[in-house]
Amino acid sequence: MRILQIAVLLLAITGISASASGTKKENILRACTIAVSSLDTLNGYEKYYEIPDENLNKYFSDKLDSMLNSWYVQNVFLLDSTQLAEADTLKQILPDSVYIQRLQSMQSAVSLSYNATVKNYIAMYTNRKPKQVAVMLGLANYYFPLFEEALAKYGLPMELKYLPIIESALNPGANSSASAVGLWQFMYPTGKMYKLEISTFVDERRDPIKATDAAVRYLRDLYNIYNDWHLVIAAYNCGPGNVNKAIKRSGNAKDYWKIYYKLPKETRGYVPAFIAANYVMNFYQNHNIHPLLPEFPIITDTIMVNEYLHFDQVAEVIGISIPQLRTLNPQYRRDIIPASKLKSYSLVLPQDEVSAFLENELTIRNHRRNEFFPNNEIVNPQTKFVSVETGDFKGRDKVIYTVQQGDNLGAISGWFRVRVSDIQYWNKLRKNFIKAGQKLTIYVTEGQGEYYSQVSKMSHAEKQKSLNKKPTYAATANAVITKPSEKVTTAATDIQNKGSNSDFIYYTVRKGDNLWTIARKFPGVTNHEIMKINNIRASESLMIGQKLKIMPKT
Repeated sequence: MRILQIAVLLLAITGISASASGTKKENILRACTIAVSSLDTLNGYEKYYEIPDENLNKYFSDKLDSMLNSWYVQNVFLLDSTQLAEADTLKQILPDSVYIQRLQSMQSAVSLSYNATVKNYIAMYTNRKPKQVAVMLGLANYYFPLFEEALAKYGLPMELKYLPIIESALNPGANSSASAVGLWQFMYPTGKMYKLEISTFVDERRDPIKATDAAVRYLRDLYNIYNDWHLVIAAYNCGPGNVNKAIKRSGNAKDYWKIYYKLPKETRGYVPAFIAANYVMNFYQNHNIHPLLPEFPIITDTIMVNEYLHFDQVAEVIGISIPQLRTLNPQYRRDIIPASKLKSYSLVLPQDEVSAFLENELTIRNHRRNEFFPNNEIVNPQTKFVSVETGDFKGRDKVIYTVQQGDNLGAISGWFRVRVSDIQYWNKLRKNFIKAGQKLTIYVTEGQGEYYSQVSKMSHAEKQKSLNKKPTYAATANAVITKPSEKVTTAATDIQNKGSNSDFIYYTVRKGDNLWTIARKFPGVTNHEIMKINNIRASESLMIGQKLKIMPKT
């Protein structure tokens, strides 16, 4: 036995020439796999079975980093630069026997092989990207129940719920260079094959529920072809055609590790990354990684819509932000739900906003309806960008922001309290792509220009903290501070509030105002809060000259 072990390890060291059974790389890989297949072969030989480093983990590492830039993660987890730093505790590579014992302790229908490549991915998750793992653990509370329900429905192994970790890092807005989309990274042909709607306004590859159901059916069908979960996972990544070619080029071998070097480069790292994801999601505590939970819990509910609806209609009436609507409803490509009496569509909202939507449903549907849907039709979305002049923004201050390394439009929109679509319009951006050093023109509420002009000079951590702060700005022409003794001519005088009258700002309603535009003048204040403080039951009841109590955020 010992002679056989030494012979195998010498094969890995010397790189014996390719034989009839395979190439040099395949022989090395075979030696690596055999050398770690039993605990008996490990003692004293760890250094001998490292396979060539192909930098395969960069692809998955980039996905982890892009996940951190999503609106949900940036705003719900409120990360700062210190939280994204590498972990400074327990950064160590454990003996192979420890990793193997832990993998073997997991009762899995998918074989959890171990070799140097798997070890490299485990190190990526546990040593180089621990904070990203902590965020994914937090996101798992939201997504894993969806995955588990679908897997149970079709009788597939539960450990397949870890597949979206390596596909998208649990980012429903993920896009690959090959145009794969969503949590499960569906390509267009596969999405259509599994009856996902992909149209001008809707892309169900981004819908967490529908895409999950389609992905699990696809995995089931692949297993009926290969009867091997490693090959199924590989085929899910690169397509059955590439797996079939690799099998044929490897002498009809039906083992993932035997066809390893015949697969596309990205797929070669796919199964090892999947095994590593299984490991880290089960043994994260052993590496001093703990779930990073959101700053506030998001419990959602679903409403079925049967008329055209624009996200702006919902946002402006009930006070939910556009980025949050997009995060919860990523399948809608142009902020439009193209629902009709013939076909209903879902709208996912935070649970505490559902009652507000239902109470104001008629108001929401009628709000700016002729603007969004003239003659009850969806306006042609293929409008051209037009020249924007400063004079078009009366009542706003112009700010120039210099893009920093790591910035994205979602984060910038949050720092300036404006919409991503506005930034794109003001700067004639056709896509979300921006680069460090680029100058962006942003129009903020009048009187706030001086405050926001300092954002370019802030660190990322300071900018994230500013999300919860009230900007320092001069009172605008419409926002007048009155003395507590002054009489307020609305029902606001009768409302009870924890703060004293001296804490309020009194706002005089002007022509063209609505609750949403008023709330935007006071960062952090929502439509709902204004309605509650002023005992307003219907948003359309506002009158010109009416004075509203506003409680600024501190």
